[in-house]
Amino acid sequence: MTESIPFGDLYAYESLLSDDERTELSRIRDFLQAEVRPRVAEAWEAATFPMDLIPRFAEEGLVGRSYDTEGSPRASRLFTGFISLEASRVDPSMATFLGVHNGLAMGSLVLLGSDEQKRRWLPDMLALRTIGCFALTEPHGGSDVALGLETTVRRDGDDWVLNGAKRWIGNGTFADLTVVWARDEADGAVKTLVVEKGTPGFTARKMEGKYALRTVQNADLTFDDCRIPAENKLDGGNTFKDVNRVLKLTRGGVAWNAVGCQMGAFEAAVAYAKERVQFGRPIAGFQLIQDLIARMAGNVTASLGMAVRVAQLQEEGVFRDDHAALAKAFVTARGRETVAWARELFGGNGILLENDVVRFFNDAEALYSYEGTREINHLIVGRALTGHSAFV
Repeated sequence: MTESIPFGDLYAYESLLSDDERTELSRIRDFLQAEVRPRVAEAWEAATFPMDLIPRFAEEGLVGRSYDTEGSPRASRLFTGFISLEASRVDPSMATFLGVHNGLAMGSLVLLGSDEQKRRWLPDMLALRTIGCFALTEPHGGSDVALGLETTVRRDGDDWVLNGAKRWIGNGTFADLTVVWARDEADGAVKTLVVEKGTPGFTARKMEGKYALRTVQNADLTFDDCRIPAENKLDGGNTFKDVNRVLKLTRGGVAWNAVGCQMGAFEAAVAYAKERVQFGRPIAGFQLIQDLIARMAGNVTASLGMAVRVAQLQEEGVFRDDHAALAKAFVTARGRETVAWARELFGGNGILLENDVVRFFNDAEALYSYEGTREINHLIVGRALTGHSAFV
C-alpha cells in the first residue's frame, strides 16, 4: 500500500485517501516532478514566473477541486490538501500561486459572490483563462488591517469609486481579477469589490528585492479614483467577518504548503546525506547527522498529522477559527526548524541553489509570516481557550 507514498510521509497518511484519489494524486505528482521541478530553480533565481505552465496546471486538475462546479463535485478536503502538499514539496512558490488563485480569489467568489457573479467569473478561473488575486494587506497595515484599513470606497451613482493602496499582493502583476477589500466611506464597513485588469486608475508594480517565494509575483497596487461597476461588488462581502470567512478557509491550506516545504527540504537532505562522503564514508552514517534527520522526521510527521486532522474537521463541517490559527502557527514554526536543520546538514553546500534546500530555507520564512503571523494566530487560539481577548 505504501510503496508509492513519498519517503517523507513516514506514517503513510496518504493511505487515508481512497484508491481513486491516490491514483490521481500519483499522476499529479508525476506531472509536478517531470514538468515543474526542472523549471523551479531558474525561475526562483530570476524572480520570474513560468507563465507557460499555467494552462498545464488546469489540464492536470490542480485548480478548483475544493468547490462544487458544473459537472464536477468537489474533491475531499484531504485530497486537495495533498495536492497543495505535492505542489509545495516541489516549489512553495508554485503552491502559493495556486493558493492565491484557488483559495483566496476563487474562495472569495464562491463564499461571497452571487449566482450571477459566479457564472460570470468562475468558469474561466477554473480553466485558468482568468487569473485571480486577493488584495487585503496594505503598506501601513498588516496584522492590524481589520482596524487600520486605509483603502476606501464610496458609492457614486451606478459605480463604486475606489482609492488607496495594497501591498504584498501575490499574482498581482498579471492577475485579470483582483478581489479588493476597502472601507466604505458611508458606513465604515469593509466591502468587497472585484477590480478587472485595465480599469482606469488601477496600477500594479512588481515588488523587487524579495528573497523568499521569489517566483511569486508580489505587487504594490494603487487605486486612484477607480470606477468599479456596481455589479462587481460581491453581494456577500460587507463586513470584516466576511474577510475572516475566506482566511479561515485558506489558513488550513497554508499548513499543507508548510508541510510540503518541510518535506521537500527533508527529502533533499536525506538524499544528500547518503551521497556525501566525508572521512571515508557517507555522512548518513554519522550520529549527529542521524540526529538531525530524526528531528526533521518528527517535525514533518507531526505537521502532516495536524494538516490531515484539519482536513477531516473541514470535511465534518466543524472547523473553527482557532483550529485554522493553531495549524497555521504550529506547522509554519516547525517548518522553520526543519528547513534550518536541512540546510545545516548540507554544510556550505546548503547555500547553493543547485541543491534546492536554500529555496525551501528562504521560502519557509514567507510561509511563517503571511496569512497571520504566529503572534496573531496564537492570540486567536488563546482567546478560544480562555474566553478572554488579548487583542488591542
